[in-house]
Amino acid sequence: MKLNYKRTILVGFAFFLISAFWQAYDNTIPMILTNKFGMSQAWSGMIMALDNVLALFLLPLFGAISDKHMGKRGRRTPFIVVGTVLAAVTLICLSFVDNAQLKNIADVSAIDDPAALQVIYDSQKDETLLAPSGEKFVLSDKFSAAEFTAIRSKVTVDGAETTNPDYTSYVVPARQAYAWQTTAESPTTLIFFVALLLVVLVSMATFRSPAVALMPDVTMKPLRSKANAIINLMGSAGGILVLVLGMVFATSAVRNSLMSYTGYFAVIAAIMLTALVIFLLTVREKDWAAQMRADSIKYGIEEDTTEEEQESRALTPEEKRSLIFILLSIVLWFFGYNAVTSKYSVYASNILHKDYNLTLIIAQGAAIISYLPVGMIASKVGRKKTIMAGVIMLATAFCLASFMRANSPAMVMNALFALAGIAWATINVNSFPMVVELCSGGNVGKYTGFYYTASMAAQVATPMVSGFIMDKLGMTTLFPYATVFVALAFVTMYFVQHGDSKPQAKTGLEALEGAED
Repeated sequence: MKLNYKRTILVGFAFFLISAFWQAYDNTIPMILTNKFGMSQAWSGMIMALDNVLALFLLPLFGAISDKHMGKRGRRTPFIVVGTVLAAVTLICLSFVDNAQLKNIADVSAIDDPAALQVIYDSQKDETLLAPSGEKFVLSDKFSAAEFTAIRSKVTVDGAETTNPDYTSYVVPARQAYAWQTTAESPTTLIFFVALLLVVLVSMATFRSPAVALMPDVTMKPLRSKANAIINLMGSAGGILVLVLGMVFATSAVRNSLMSYTGYFAVIAAIMLTALVIFLLTVREKDWAAQMRADSIKYGIEEDTTEEEQESRALTPEEKRSLIFILLSIVLWFFGYNAVTSKYSVYASNILHKDYNLTLIIAQGAAIISYLPVGMIASKVGRKKTIMAGVIMLATAFCLASFMRANSPAMVMNALFALAGIAWATINVNSFPMVVELCSGGNVGKYTGFYYTASMAAQVATPMVSGFIMDKLGMTTLFPYATVFVALAFVTMYFVQHGDSKPQAKTGLEALEGAED
């Protein structure tokens, strides 16, 4: 018996659209909050943490609710349909509010216009500002009005056009200060923006756990690492597609820091709805779940018991201990990884003066190439050892990235992100199967909720904590911060003793000897 790759790919379209949304969200919302509303890194981090705060409660809730739901389309599909449609529509509405804020700061929205820069200078020249590096300065002490209005976003160095460091160090903070002053004087637009954010985030939360739980619903336990590799492959494909769109729309360009996102968000919504249609036309959740259950009983992987009996099965003390350490490890590596993913678009613009889209595409590409080999390696050496190797690689990549600056070769940063992509694939492919390995068929949604509670708990705190540290000590603290937490995850993972899918006896499992080939 082998993994049904076609079926797993079709199931993966739900994760494809989820990843497409979050890639766009993580890259653009921090830019909107800081550039158009003028928020500090700490405040924008708090807003970015909203989805994770909601997820702490909603993902376990909807995972457990979907366990109990039995509709014509199955347990998970109705949640995927409703959540996707609501999120796609609300995302487009979000862009309209963004445009309203753009009108509020229209006086300074022309990036290189001397008149716009004069407005910024006049309003901020005697106020203490904070540069991306953490340096405090008074604009009038640095530049005269004529010097400031002559600063352009691009300069030519050795015949090549590059970002002007004076622009990112002084013009950008001054423009953001003006935007925040405008927002504080008339906060209505910000209130509407945050309210719509809440709607779109709740919409996404209603189906994230059900969508992820669908894979173990239709896949036998010994095959779940390989299946999760395919699911993550689909997710990375969605993320890469959005990054390519980011390059097409030039969302990371300094000249577009105050662009309208209506067209961009409309394309993202269209991608989500297209993936949903493909999912609905091809996935037969109830039939596939019933077949998986029958095959698991046939090969002795699960006992022929009722769902009520499965749900009542208690973990042994050793299994509980392993579950706790798995979840703690998830918290720690997400503490490090999410700090980078939520702040890298701002970091790349202000510290590296590079396009973040290309670097993230390379990381995603490296992950895609790694998913299937990682699943195969885990089937040979075990999930735990594979994860620990990934943790070492991720900590190494972040540690070395700490030393990168604007004059560092782009090739080196790209190589480090490629290593980080491989490492994250190694961790991600195997961590979720380790959690659901400990559950029975009747409570997959519940244990999926455990997994997301752990990951989201970290993602609630880390944007705020990392943003606060970056505000106080400078943006260059981002990668050292991430390195420390990823390294701690290696320690906690060492104590995990359960979650590897390894046959313990020949009875009923001999037929699975080729299952992972």
